[in-house]
Amino acid sequence: MLFIKKFDPVQINILFASILGDGEITKAYPNSRRKNVSYREHFSLNQYEYRKWKSDFFPEFLYFRKQKDTLVSKSSPIMTELYAYFYNSSGNKRIPPELLLYCLSPYFVATLYMDDGSLLVSKRINHKSQKIYLSPVIALYLQNYPYDDLVILSSHFDKHFKIKLRLQKRKDGHGFILRTSKMNDTLHFLKIIMEACRNCMSMYYKTNWEYRFQLEAKILNQQHPDYSVIASSSERNKNYTPVEIKKLAELKINGYTDQKIADELNRSYWSVVYKIAELKKKGHLESR
Repeated sequence: MLFIKKFDPVQINILFASILGDGEITKAYPNSRRKNVSYREHFSLNQYEYRKWKSDFFPEFLYFRKQKDTLVSKSSPIMTELYAYFYNSSGNKRIPPELLLYCLSPYFVATLYMDDGSLLVSKRINHKSQKIYLSPVIALYLQNYPYDDLVILSSHFDKHFKIKLRLQKRKDGHGFILRTSKMNDTLHFLKIIMEACRNCMSMYYKTNWEYRFQLEAKILNQQHPDYSVIASSSERNKNYTPVEIKKLAELKINGYTDQKIADELNRSYWSVVYKIAELKKKGHLESR
C-alpha cells in the first residue's frame, strides 16, 4: 500500500481520522484530465488553529488555499488508492475495517473527536445544599455512517483503547451516534487523547476537562453566586451503603419525592429511581 511508504504511523492515524471526519477525498469525474484525486477539508475560520495543528504533521503534503478556510493536497496516487477503501460504490463514506488495523494511535481517537466530537456537560443543581454538579459526556456525531459501521468502530475503540462507547439514536443521517454513558468512560477517553492534544490549545474546550470545567463554573457562578460548582466523580455513583438504603426507604415511606430523596442522599435523580425500583423488585420496599 502506497500510504505505508509515504507516511509514518502518526500521520496515517491523523489522515485516516480526518477522512472519516471533516475531510473528504475528491471524486474523479468522467473525461477529467486528472489521473488521481486529492484530499480536501473545508472549515470555518474560527477553527483555523486546529487545522494548522493538523497540517503541521504534513508539511510536504497538505496546504491551505488562499482564503485559509480549506486544507487540501495535490492530486496523488495515495488518495486514489484510499478512495476505494473509504467510499462505497455509491460514493458514500464507509468505515473500512481493513484499514482500522493501522489506526492504533491516540492521534486517531483525538483527530476523529476534534473533527466530529463534542464534550457535553450535564448539570444537576441541589438547591438544598446550594451545590451544582457538572458531569462530562463524550459524543461522536458520526450519524452519516450506517449502524453496522458504527458497531465496527465502537468495537475497535473498545478492543484497542479500552474506550466504551454506546450507540444512541438520532433523527438525522442514519439515525445513530456514539457516546459515553459513564463518568469513568468519559475521563478515560480524555486521558487517552491527552498527550496527542496537548499542543492544540484551541481545542481545549473539548479535550481538557479541567479547562472546560473552569469555563462552565465561571458562567454558573455568575448565575448562582451563592452556589458551589463541583465536578461530579464516580464516587457519587458508588454502591449504596446499608445506612443509605435504610434512609432512602424511610424517606420514600414518608412521602418524599424521588428528587428530594436524591438531594438528601447527594445522589443523582436517576440513581435513586433505579435503586427504588430495585428495592421494590426484591420486596424490600412496598409498592404504592
